[in-house]
Amino acid sequence: MEISKNNETLVTTKHDYDRASELKAFDETKDGVKGLVDASVTNIPRIFHHKIDKDSSSTSTNINKLVVPSVDLVDIQQDPTRRKIVVEKIREASEKWGFFQIVNHGIEVSVLDEMKNGVIRFFEQDSEVKRELYSREPLRPLVYNSNYDLYSSPAASWRDTFYCFMAPKSPKPEDLPSVCRDIMLEYTKQVMKLGNVLFELLSEALGLNPNYLNEMRCNEGIVMVCHYYPSCPEPEMTLGATKHTDNDFITVLLQDHIGGLQVLHENSWVDVSPVPGALVINIGDLLQLITNDKFKSVEHRVVANHVGPRVSVASFYSTSFQPSTRLYGPIKELVSEDSPPKYKETTVQDYVEFSMARGLDGTSPLPYFKIGNVV
Repeated sequence: MEISKNNETLVTTKHDYDRASELKAFDETKDGVKGLVDASVTNIPRIFHHKIDKDSSSTSTNINKLVVPSVDLVDIQQDPTRRKIVVEKIREASEKWGFFQIVNHGIEVSVLDEMKNGVIRFFEQDSEVKRELYSREPLRPLVYNSNYDLYSSPAASWRDTFYCFMAPKSPKPEDLPSVCRDIMLEYTKQVMKLGNVLFELLSEALGLNPNYLNEMRCNEGIVMVCHYYPSCPEPEMTLGATKHTDNDFITVLLQDHIGGLQVLHENSWVDVSPVPGALVINIGDLLQLITNDKFKSVEHRVVANHVGPRVSVASFYSTSFQPSTRLYGPIKELVSEDSPPKYKETTVQDYVEFSMARGLDGTSPLPYFKIGNVV
């Protein structure tokens, strides 16, 4: 391109941005975002540049005004009065926020700490070892990569991930990384026990028999998703995870002390501030579907940070991609003439495959499953 100025011709060169080639080159390193940080990049590659969501307010004033509800589970098995209080708090949080934190949940802090340390050990082991596990085949026993939707999302996010299907069929120990094998198995065992309790409380919060959601097998599957968010030299240019909802029944999230998780509440981004020893619980799309919109699956995101690495472990209650024929639709006891069913029945597998094919595009897949819509 030529520009004439004061009788001089200035020649500028237009650099075409070949996004597909850059994505491929990044993916083929098999070193993920951590590889970029290890290489001491000072400017993040263009594939990570996000158009940050300006539609909803994210000023510190709005964030600091609101606090995600916290629920103390102490004595809920022994004290019926306390249990009623807890059930009411969970009902209110599930209807209004879709998020709450729990303390005194029964999992020892030492187990939580070792799980976070196990994730760090995995990502900080020798690159050659990790590259052997790098894959985009979603049904491998353990998958490690950067951005499952790398090739379909508008922009890549500043994170690396490994995930594993932990239930209903437990993985072979040899399929799990030696650096975190034991703690993955132990943590899953404890989270599954906690899940049974949470689904009892959620059932009661819906006015149903305590065993209702467990008997529907909402507690049947767990996918463990371990995220590693390295420090970012330009956090204002990118995100750790874009706005999304979770495609499961509920998610139990273990986060470290750094923070960065935000939930969209009343059109404001609210920090889900780390609480020592707490776990974050959020309602997933499938629970919103079967409760006929009574409980809300709410959009959330992770902001990038100069400080890092941040690690988190999300336990998704879902059988995910695993073959299923069981249909889930609005619970009959929750529908009436005044509140007719809003969603079609679906299998977990069909819902998750539809959701994953779209990537984290900032919108929930739920509307596509509404009665009258064609998927």
